[in-house]
Amino acid sequence: MTAVQTPASVRAREDRAWLDGVNPVTKLMLALLLSVPLFASIDPVSALVAIALQLLCLPLTGLSLRTVLRRLAPIVLFSPIAGLSMLLYADPEGQVFWRFGFAAISEGSIALAVAVTLRVVALGLPTILLFGRTDPTELGDALAQVAHLPSRFVLGVLAGARMLGLFVDDWRTMSLARRARGVGDRGVLRRFLSMAFVLLVFAVRRGTKLAMAMEARGFGSGIPRTWSRPSRLHPRDAVALLGGASIMTIAIAAAVAAGVFRFVWS
Repeated sequence: MTAVQTPASVRAREDRAWLDGVNPVTKLMLALLLSVPLFASIDPVSALVAIALQLLCLPLTGLSLRTVLRRLAPIVLFSPIAGLSMLLYADPEGQVFWRFGFAAISEGSIALAVAVTLRVVALGLPTILLFGRTDPTELGDALAQVAHLPSRFVLGVLAGARMLGLFVDDWRTMSLARRARGVGDRGVLRRFLSMAFVLLVFAVRRGTKLAMAMEARGFGSGIPRTWSRPSRLHPRDAVALLGGASIMTIAIAAAVAAGVFRFVWS
Protein backbone atom coordinates (compact mmCIF):
# COMPACT_ATOMS: atom_id res chain seq x y z
CA MET A 1 0.00 0.00 0.00
CA THR A 2 1.34 3.42 -0.92
CA ALA A 3 0.61 6.60 0.94
CA VAL A 4 -1.63 9.12 -0.75
CA GLN A 5 0.28 12.28 -1.66
CA THR A 6 -1.78 15.36 -1.00
CA PRO A 7 -1.16 18.54 -2.97
CA ALA A 8 0.23 20.16 0.19
CA SER A 9 2.82 17.40 0.70
CA VAL A 10 3.86 17.50 -2.95
CA ARG A 11 4.19 21.28 -2.82
CA ALA A 12 6.22 21.08 0.41
CA ARG A 13 8.62 18.60 -1.21
CA GLU A 14 8.99 20.78 -4.29
CA ASP A 15 9.67 23.87 -2.15
CA ARG A 16 12.60 22.19 -0.38
CA ALA A 17 15.90 23.74 -1.38
CA TRP A 18 19.12 21.80 -1.85
CA LEU A 19 20.52 23.13 1.42
CA ASP A 20 17.46 21.87 3.31
CA GLY A 21 18.80 18.35 2.85
CA VAL A 22 22.08 19.17 4.60
CA ASN A 23 22.34 18.12 8.24
CA PRO A 24 22.21 21.06 10.68
CA VAL A 25 25.45 19.93 12.32
CA THR A 26 27.10 20.10 8.91
CA LYS A 27 25.72 23.62 8.58
CA LEU A 28 27.41 24.56 11.84
CA MET A 29 30.70 23.16 10.59
CA LEU A 30 30.17 24.92 7.27
CA ALA A 31 29.54 28.23 9.04
CA LEU A 32 32.87 27.84 10.85
CA LEU A 33 34.58 26.87 7.61
CA LEU A 34 33.28 30.00 5.90
CA SER A 35 34.26 32.25 8.81
CA VAL A 36 37.47 31.13 10.51
CA PRO A 37 39.79 31.47 7.46
CA LEU A 38 38.75 35.11 7.11
CA PHE A 39 40.43 35.85 10.44
CA ALA A 40 43.83 34.99 8.95
CA SER A 41 44.01 38.13 6.84
CA ILE A 42 42.75 41.70 6.75
CA ASP A 43 42.22 42.63 3.12
CA PRO A 44 39.19 43.67 1.08
CA VAL A 45 39.71 41.23 -1.81
CA SER A 46 39.17 37.96 0.06
CA ALA A 47 36.08 39.33 1.81
CA LEU A 48 34.57 40.61 -1.44
CA VAL A 49 35.25 37.33 -3.25
CA ALA A 50 33.77 35.33 -0.36
CA ILE A 51 30.63 37.50 -0.31
CA ALA A 52 30.23 37.22 -4.09
CA LEU A 53 30.66 33.43 -4.13
CA GLN A 54 28.26 32.97 -1.22
CA LEU A 55 25.62 35.08 -2.96
CA LEU A 56 26.05 32.94 -6.08
CA CYS A 57 24.98 29.98 -3.92
CA LEU A 58 21.74 31.76 -3.01
CA PRO A 59 19.53 29.50 -5.21
CA LEU A 60 20.69 26.51 -3.16
CA THR A 61 19.38 28.03 0.08
CA GLY A 62 15.76 28.57 -0.95
CA LEU A 63 15.89 32.17 0.28
CA SER A 64 15.02 35.12 -1.88
CA LEU A 65 17.51 37.91 -2.45
CA ARG A 66 15.13 40.37 -0.84
CA THR A 67 14.94 38.26 2.33
CA VAL A 68 18.72 37.96 2.56
CA LEU A 69 19.24 41.68 2.03
CA ARG A 70 16.63 42.53 4.66
CA ARG A 71 18.28 40.26 7.23
CA LEU A 72 21.74 41.49 6.24
CA ALA A 73 20.77 45.16 6.55
CA PRO A 74 21.48 45.47 10.33
CA ILE A 75 24.94 43.96 9.83
CA VAL A 76 25.68 46.31 6.95
CA LEU A 77 24.39 49.23 9.00
CA PHE A 78 26.59 48.56 12.04
CA SER A 79 29.66 47.10 10.30
CA PRO A 80 31.29 50.56 9.81
CA ILE A 81 31.49 50.83 13.60
CA ALA A 82 34.01 47.96 13.56
CA GLY A 83 36.08 49.75 10.93
CA LEU A 84 35.98 53.10 12.72
CA SER A 85 38.65 52.10 15.25
CA MET A 86 40.95 51.01 12.43
CA LEU A 87 40.25 54.25 10.60
CA LEU A 88 41.27 56.42 13.54
CA TYR A 89 43.79 54.43 15.54
CA ALA A 90 45.64 52.13 13.11
CA ASP A 91 49.34 52.83 12.51
CA PRO A 92 49.57 55.55 9.85
CA GLU A 93 50.72 54.26 6.48
CA GLY A 94 51.22 56.30 3.34
CA GLN A 95 49.81 59.80 3.13
CA VAL A 96 48.24 61.18 6.34
CA PHE A 97 45.06 63.12 5.63
CA TRP A 98 44.05 64.15 9.18
CA ARG A 99 45.60 63.93 12.64
CA PHE A 100 44.29 64.82 16.09
CA GLY A 101 46.03 63.52 19.21
CA PHE A 102 46.30 59.74 18.98
CA ALA A 103 43.86 59.59 16.05
CA ALA A 104 45.09 59.75 12.48
CA ILE A 105 43.51 59.02 9.12
CA SER A 106 45.92 57.79 6.49
CA GLU A 107 45.87 55.72 3.32
CA GLY A 108 46.69 52.59 5.29
CA SER A 109 44.04 53.18 7.95
CA ILE A 110 41.37 53.77 5.30
CA ALA A 111 42.28 50.49 3.61
CA LEU A 112 42.15 48.65 6.93
CA ALA A 113 38.80 50.21 7.82
CA VAL A 114 37.28 49.12 4.50
CA ALA A 115 38.73 45.62 4.90
CA VAL A 116 37.37 45.22 8.45
CA THR A 117 33.94 46.52 7.43
CA LEU A 118 33.72 44.05 4.55
CA ARG A 119 34.91 41.26 6.81
CA VAL A 120 32.08 41.83 9.27
CA VAL A 121 29.59 41.45 6.42
CA ALA A 122 31.41 38.36 5.13
CA LEU A 123 31.27 36.80 8.60
CA GLY A 124 27.55 37.45 9.06
CA LEU A 125 26.35 36.38 5.61
CA PRO A 126 27.01 32.61 6.02
CA THR A 127 24.85 32.43 9.13
CA ILE A 128 21.94 34.05 7.29
CA LEU A 129 22.27 31.77 4.27
CA LEU A 130 22.79 28.54 6.21
CA PHE A 131 20.25 28.94 9.01
CA GLY A 132 17.60 31.10 7.36
CA ARG A 133 15.36 28.05 6.81
CA THR A 134 16.70 25.67 9.46
CA ASP A 135 14.03 24.33 11.78
CA PRO A 136 15.07 24.50 15.47
CA THR A 137 13.64 21.01 16.04
CA GLU A 138 15.83 19.56 13.29
CA LEU A 139 18.81 21.39 14.77
CA GLY A 140 18.08 19.91 18.20
CA ASP A 141 17.76 16.41 16.74
CA ALA A 142 21.08 16.80 14.94
CA LEU A 143 22.92 18.16 17.98
CA ALA A 144 21.74 15.22 20.10
CA GLN A 145 22.09 12.40 17.58
CA VAL A 146 25.01 13.51 15.38
CA ALA A 147 27.03 15.78 17.67
CA HIS A 148 26.05 13.62 20.70
CA LEU A 149 25.47 16.58 23.00
CA PRO A 150 23.57 15.89 26.25
CA SER A 151 19.86 15.61 25.52
CA ARG A 152 18.96 17.69 28.58
CA PHE A 153 21.03 20.59 27.29
CA VAL A 154 19.73 20.25 23.72
CA LEU A 155 16.07 20.09 24.74
CA GLY A 156 16.50 23.05 27.09
CA VAL A 157 18.03 25.16 24.34
CA LEU A 158 15.31 24.07 21.92
CA ALA A 159 12.57 25.02 24.38
CA GLY A 160 14.20 28.40 24.95
CA ALA A 161 14.46 29.04 21.21
CA ARG A 162 10.78 28.23 20.81
CA MET A 163 9.94 30.83 23.46
CA LEU A 164 11.67 33.71 21.67
CA GLY A 165 8.70 34.24 19.39
CA LEU A 166 6.41 34.54 22.41
CA PHE A 167 8.53 37.38 23.81
CA VAL A 168 8.08 39.33 20.57
CA ASP A 169 4.31 38.79 20.75
CA ASP A 170 4.27 39.85 24.42
CA TRP A 171 6.17 43.04 23.63
CA ARG A 172 3.80 43.89 20.80
CA THR A 173 0.75 43.19 22.97
CA MET A 174 2.05 45.38 25.81
CA SER A 175 2.80 48.21 23.37
CA LEU A 176 -0.72 48.09 21.94
CA ALA A 177 -2.28 47.88 25.41
CA ARG A 178 -0.33 50.91 26.65
CA ARG A 179 -1.21 52.89 23.56
CA ALA A 180 -4.88 51.99 23.97
CA ARG A 181 -4.73 53.33 27.55
CA GLY A 182 -3.08 56.54 26.37
CA VAL A 183 0.28 55.94 28.10
CA GLY A 184 2.32 54.69 25.17
CA ASP A 185 3.11 57.90 23.29
CA ARG A 186 5.46 59.71 25.67
CA GLY A 187 8.43 58.89 27.88
CA VAL A 188 10.16 56.53 25.46
CA LEU A 189 13.02 55.57 27.79
CA ARG A 190 10.78 55.09 30.83
CA ARG A 191 8.31 53.05 28.79
CA PHE A 192 11.10 50.85 27.46
CA LEU A 193 12.53 50.16 30.92
CA SER A 194 9.12 49.36 32.44
CA MET A 195 8.16 47.07 29.56
CA ALA A 196 11.54 45.34 29.74
CA PHE A 197 11.01 44.68 33.45
CA VAL A 198 7.54 43.26 32.79
CA LEU A 199 8.95 41.08 30.04
CA LEU A 200 11.63 39.84 32.45
CA VAL A 201 8.94 38.85 34.95
CA PHE A 202 7.05 37.03 32.17
CA ALA A 203 10.25 35.22 31.18
CA VAL A 204 10.98 34.03 34.73
CA ARG A 205 7.42 32.82 35.28
CA ARG A 206 7.22 31.12 31.89
CA GLY A 207 10.64 29.53 32.32
CA THR A 208 9.69 28.16 35.73
CA LYS A 209 6.47 26.64 34.43
CA LEU A 210 8.24 25.21 31.39
CA ALA A 211 10.99 23.66 33.54
CA MET A 212 8.43 22.04 35.85
CA ALA A 213 6.44 20.72 32.89
CA MET A 214 9.53 19.28 31.23
CA GLU A 215 10.70 17.65 34.46
CA ALA A 216 7.22 16.15 34.99
CA ARG A 217 7.35 14.60 31.52
CA GLY A 218 10.74 13.02 32.15
CA PHE A 219 12.97 15.38 30.19
CA GLY A 220 15.45 15.58 33.06
CA SER A 221 15.84 11.86 33.72
CA GLY A 222 19.07 9.99 33.13
CA ILE A 223 17.37 7.33 31.02
CA PRO A 224 18.68 7.26 27.42
CA ARG A 225 16.21 8.95 25.12
CA THR A 226 14.76 7.75 21.85
CA TRP A 227 14.10 10.11 18.97
CA SER A 228 11.09 10.08 16.68
CA ARG A 229 12.98 11.90 13.91
CA PRO A 230 16.34 10.29 13.05
CA SER A 231 19.15 12.66 12.07
CA ARG A 232 21.90 11.21 9.90
CA LEU A 233 24.76 12.37 7.72
CA HIS A 234 24.57 11.85 3.95
CA PRO A 235 26.88 12.34 0.94
CA ARG A 236 25.28 15.74 0.44
CA ASP A 237 26.92 16.90 3.67
CA ALA A 238 30.37 16.07 2.28
CA VAL A 239 29.53 17.97 -0.91
CA ALA A 240 28.47 21.00 1.15
CA LEU A 241 31.72 20.98 3.14
CA LEU A 242 33.73 20.60 -0.04
CA GLY A 243 31.90 23.57 -1.55
CA GLY A 244 32.59 25.71 1.54
CA ALA A 245 36.28 24.78 1.46
CA SER A 246 36.38 25.70 -2.23
CA ILE A 247 34.86 29.11 -1.58
CA MET A 248 37.42 29.91 1.11
CA THR A 249 40.29 28.60 -1.01
CA ILE A 250 39.28 30.77 -3.95
CA ALA A 251 38.80 33.83 -1.71
CA ILE A 252 42.22 33.50 -0.05
CA ALA A 253 43.90 32.67 -3.37
CA ALA A 254 42.38 35.78 -4.94
CA ALA A 255 43.84 37.94 -2.15
CA VAL A 256 47.27 36.34 -2.57
CA ALA A 257 47.14 36.78 -6.36
CA ALA A 258 46.16 40.43 -5.95
CA GLY A 259 49.09 40.98 -3.59
CA VAL A 260 46.93 42.35 -0.76
CA PHE A 261 46.97 39.33 1.57
CA ARG A 262 48.26 40.38 4.97
CA PHE A 263 48.22 38.35 8.17
CA VAL A 264 46.30 39.76 11.09
CA TRP A 265 49.39 39.88 13.29
CA SER A 266 51.57 41.58 10.64
